[in-house]
Amino acid sequence: MKKLLSLFALSIIVLGLIPSIAFAAKPLASTPELIGYDISYPQCGKKLPTDQYFGIVGVNGGKATTTNSCLAQQLTWANQSKTGSSQPKVQLYVNTANPGEMISQITTWPTNNTDETGYTTNNPYGVCTGLNDTACSWQYGWNRSVEANLDRFAPAAAQVAGLNQSAAAYRWWLDVETGNSWQSGSTEALARNTASLEGFVAYYQSKNATVGLYSTAVQWTEITGGTVSTSSNLNSLANWRPSGASLANAVSNCNATPLTTGGFILLTQYVQQSLDKNHSCI
Repeated sequence: MKKLLSLFALSIIVLGLIPSIAFAAKPLASTPELIGYDISYPQCGKKLPTDQYFGIVGVNGGKATTTNSCLAQQLTWANQSKTGSSQPKVQLYVNTANPGEMISQITTWPTNNTDETGYTTNNPYGVCTGLNDTACSWQYGWNRSVEANLDRFAPAAAQVAGLNQSAAAYRWWLDVETGNSWQSGSTEALARNTASLEGFVAYYQSKNATVGLYSTAVQWTEITGGTVSTSSNLNSLANWRPSGASLANAVSNCNATPLTTGGFILLTQYVQQSLDKNHSCI
């Protein structure tokens, strides 16, 4: 009888412990994703998400010389983002390029160091005379940034959205992709591409704006050669990196190697259900 009572008592003790053990092993809830989206002219007239904590809006219409026709509406959308993210609610991106090998086919190639506002730049590559060289490539990048700035390119769009027209009010991402016009075939051609990107950066930095780079490692290498000089203003810039089709990839890519020396990964992008979603690495 004592033995049976002991076994019974032991079973009660064990059964009493089981629920406690199971409860203790229950995982904690994960931190919610404060998602961002990037949109541009392909989303004109389409229904936009409403759960965004930040929005990145493309100023151009696919090329460095075109305009996003629904910029005002999309800026308004970004400004309606939820609060709580460490990312600015409204960010902008611009298409970049260097079509210097097609001078005879374009009207936007510079012929001097003066931009469309009448300002004469301190071009680090010397005097632009209309040739396909590093001086005019740099000036081309500067000129395209002048045009893409909200105070010239689309002041009405910013006004409609109730936003500041000053470049310094935003983070500007340079979209560096092989789909746009770039020079190729020699180290000199890649150096001209790099000079163009430096011109883009120089303008925004002259306006005290924050600048970052959007590209994959493969495309960056194809366009620039993968290395820039130690004195280049492309160094130490934030990166926004494409990361496939999953949040897991995007989170992992926060640890990717930056595109330039001293750079850091600030945002990663992943595509789901035809939407460009973005994960903040900070």
